[in-house]
Amino acid sequence: MSAMPTSGSARVPVAALVDLTAAIFAAAKVPAADARYAAESLITADCEGIGSHGVMLVSMYVDRLLAGSIAPVATISTVHDGGAAIVLDAHHCLGQISAQESVRLLLERGKRHGLASVAVRNGFHFGTAGYWARQIATEGLVAMVMSNTRPLMPPPGGSERIVGNNPLALAVPTASGPALITDMAMSATAMGRVRLAQSAGEAIPDGWAADDTGQPTTDPAAAIKGMLLPAAGPKGFGLAVLIDLLCGGLSGGAIAGEVKPLYGDAAQPYGCAHFFLAIDPRAFGVETTFPARVDQFADTIRSARRAAGTDRLYAPGDLEAARREQNHEACPVPADVLTSLTACATRLGVAAAVIERVTCATP
Repeated sequence: MSAMPTSGSARVPVAALVDLTAAIFAAAKVPAADARYAAESLITADCEGIGSHGVMLVSMYVDRLLAGSIAPVATISTVHDGGAAIVLDAHHCLGQISAQESVRLLLERGKRHGLASVAVRNGFHFGTAGYWARQIATEGLVAMVMSNTRPLMPPPGGSERIVGNNPLALAVPTASGPALITDMAMSATAMGRVRLAQSAGEAIPDGWAADDTGQPTTDPAAAIKGMLLPAAGPKGFGLAVLIDLLCGGLSGGAIAGEVKPLYGDAAQPYGCAHFFLAIDPRAFGVETTFPARVDQFADTIRSARRAAGTDRLYAPGDLEAARREQNHEACPVPADVLTSLTACATRLGVAAAVIERVTCATP
């Protein structure tokens, strides 16, 4: 087997990375189609430069699959069907699979009713919220996607985790080109980025996190033990609270501390909740003009006067789209993440030939 880089990152063929990740999930008893779908979702995050939501999560997913807190075979049930408002129980399957079903329902009901929403309880991590928002917008609908997490942030001035960093993604369709997307957590950064800094032996920037006494810290280990800080102080905190209530409240699922730690007891279900909303511009009589105006506004942003030293301006989602294009054949993956991924594959008995295609990656 070829030697992998021991530090830094390597550019890994996307097809090989998908095959390996799907094989790992399949070895953990996830049906082949679901395994590949989940793999593609995670690797898209790596291609977009969002490694905190990429294949670094695979080992944690597998630990939970083997411990029983993730159901390998999805049995998603409809708890309530109000036509334009649906509640699903994911029964702790992979979040990508319940999200896939949510998007399918949204597209169908959104085009039928003009607006549609799906709330999901007993869910699991679904990758980036923007991945799902983009799928909806690509079909011509406006999208809003959100999730709650276990408590990670204190209220401003507090020293206790009260609410999750609860991501929110919004996407709008364009007349040409990729959708405009904004995807953000309500904390100054994602916990996954703190974990990446810890694994790389790097400090984190000021303003990202506090230790367990509420004091700001640049030590990723102290941040993981402590808490993330809300983005924009009370603004980020307030949005996180409302997202928590929309996800957990409307689904009848978990809120705040009822969601368990993602990296906690692997046998204890995570139990997060999701909320999806789709709006069909046709319901407002602007099915033609709206996407064209989105394009016009995006071009206005891109062509705005630049500050000194700035080479290019980006409309929301442009940077991720550029990275997807740049990395569509091979994407960068940190060396320690590759090591963890191949160790996980070996542990589960994945074929050596499948692993070899990834370990031939170049720095």
